[in-house]
Amino acid sequence: MRNAAKIRWVVSILLIFFVVMITNLIDKENFDRLSSSVTTMYEDRIVASDLLFEMSKILHEQEIAILTSDSATISTEQKGYQEDLAQLAAKYRETKLTEKESLLFQKVQEEFEFLKQNEMQNSAAAKEEALKSINKIDDHLYDLSKIQIQEGRRQVFISDKAKDSIELFTQAEIIFLIIIAILIQVIILYKPKDQRETETLD
Repeated sequence: MRNAAKIRWVVSILLIFFVVMITNLIDKENFDRLSSSVTTMYEDRIVASDLLFEMSKILHEQEIAILTSDSATISTEQKGYQEDLAQLAAKYRETKLTEKESLLFQKVQEEFEFLKQNEMQNSAAAKEEALKSINKIDDHLYDLSKIQIQEGRRQVFISDKAKDSIELFTQAEIIFLIIIAILIQVIILYKPKDQRETETLD
């Protein structure tokens, strides 16, 4: 095999190698984005929504307890509610929070402390303040639940873009491989002019 033919083969092989390597890296990046989006959707949005629902449920139970129970019963029940809320809040903090989410949840935690202080008092005024605090927390939890929907929608958009990119590059790879196969056939079948002349003379 002559040097020119060897060079053509080397260039062809290197071209295939680099294109396959680049497309694999792009595919890996898209798969990572897709995987991250799905994980975030579950761990940071669905789980977070469930935690917010549980907190809201406990708050409504607290509200009913304050309105219907006597002071001694309230004091006993509220300790259990406070512990449950503290555990749920700790789990919620472990999720990936946006900046807006962090600010809202900070307000929720401040209201939790304010609620805890008023629950320890038995006066009618303290009960009134506790009920107001529960309403504020409930409003904040509602806003946080809306953020989960917005962020979930954003993650769906990211995953859809990643899937579209994967499909596009998959099609491009197929087209490229067809072109390379044709070029290889041309390289194999191509004979330089001087070689053709030599064969004619023979």
